Amino acid sequence: MEIKELTRAEEQLMQVLWQLKKGYVKEVIEQLPEPKPAYNTVSTIIRILETKGFVGHTAYGKSHEYHPLISKEEYKEFAAGKLLNGYFDNSVKRMFSFFVQKEKINLKDADELMKLIEKFKNE
Repeated sequence: MEIKELTRAEEQLMQVLWQLKKGYVKEVIEQLPEPKPAYNTVSTIIRILETKGFVGHTAYGKSHEYHPLISKEEYKEFAAGKLLNGYFDNSVKRMFSFFVQKEKINLKDADELMKLIEKFKNE
């Protein structure tokens, strides 16, 4: 199945569902920051997520309990690939260089990354 890109609102709801593992619209809303969106807004976005194949549901009468169909790890892999391919010509070196230049990676982070690279080389 092809993973589609999420809007900011969809991703925010997926983050909550990944954390909860499953939940009703009301439970999802409880996890969102203030100001809380309207129930109908969240319900509509969850139904869109269902159409996109991210969310499934179990019906209990008229109530629906929603659960993720795509794991956070699967989406993370998709999003990282999109970032790497779309903005850094599929070059980890260019991406790393960008984060260093923007001061998003400090020397301690860089040192830990180097240790991680060495670990993988020795496996």
